[in-house]
Amino acid sequence: MSTLGIALIGAGKMGTDHARRIGRTVGGARVAAVADPDGDRAKEVTAGLDGASAHTDAAAAIAAPGVQAVLIASPGPAHEEAIGLALERGLPVLCEKPMTPDTAGALRVMEAEQRLGRRLVQVGFMRRYDAEYEELKGLLDAGGIGRPLFLHCRHRNAVSLPFFTSDSLINDSLVHEVDATRWLLGEEIAAVSVFSPPPTSAAPPELHDPRFVLMETSGGVLVDVEVFVNCGFGYEVRCEAVGESGSASIGEPRAMTVRRAGARSGAIPQDFTVRFADAYDRQLRRWVAAAARGGVAGPGAWDGYAAAAVCEAGIAAGRSGVRTPVELVERPALYR
Repeated sequence: MSTLGIALIGAGKMGTDHARRIGRTVGGARVAAVADPDGDRAKEVTAGLDGASAHTDAAAAIAAPGVQAVLIASPGPAHEEAIGLALERGLPVLCEKPMTPDTAGALRVMEAEQRLGRRLVQVGFMRRYDAEYEELKGLLDAGGIGRPLFLHCRHRNAVSLPFFTSDSLINDSLVHEVDATRWLLGEEIAAVSVFSPPPTSAAPPELHDPRFVLMETSGGVLVDVEVFVNCGFGYEVRCEAVGESGSASIGEPRAMTVRRAGARSGAIPQDFTVRFADAYDRQLRRWVAAAARGGVAGPGAWDGYAAAAVCEAGIAAGRSGVRTPVELVERPALYR
């Protein structure tokens, strides 16, 4: 198999991490081009990559010699344009979440993909590749704890990113629980309610943090999520599934525990690149293998659209304080 040439769009933290992963962890691929509006940042990423070109424009990177697939790690508002450019060239895409910030953009992506008649867009919901999440999915699919009744989830960050707003808690954090819920249960989310306790003193003024989200699935399962992005102590993602005949939990600390001087302690990951490092590796390996065959093998444009629809309902619920139904278009045949 020849080495897959990838255009990397976005040279921030996530893009840089992907560049490192492609160069050192994932075989069968190389970064052929990097695009970022900050030209110096793009050059920094390509500095140690043989034959990789640096660009300030996504279109130039996607059209660069040797590019056979596109990995998008730019901010969400720029995703739709980059996906469109890749689809025009018939190139497989791995796009970090959110696929688009709204359902209107997601529908346009699906329309473009349907015109091609084949699936080329994969969305970076990496929890589907985490070993613990895969184990929980297998247990639920096998009926190991009976019919699911509840999912209890926690999503905590040590400190929020500078650009975070109250809407970002939904679009950039909760979106992972949205996709994980749909995938684990095999059901769409039908309604969202958002509750807001007094904000933590650690949050900036424009950020209402934490929030408690209640989602109802089409099959009646209740899913509650604590989203707390300024908890202060580390990065923590947990999920407990409760069924008719048992329960199962994932996300408990697996690091070494030290008992010393009358105390017990253990390390807590400080960000997602540590907690989900293996999941990102596995996701990228599987995408590279599929892209080398001209396709994708993972959550697609419909999943990106459904997540956007739930997040839109969540933002509306957070602003109004009212339970908000999720409205979805009929699922196109390409995504069935």
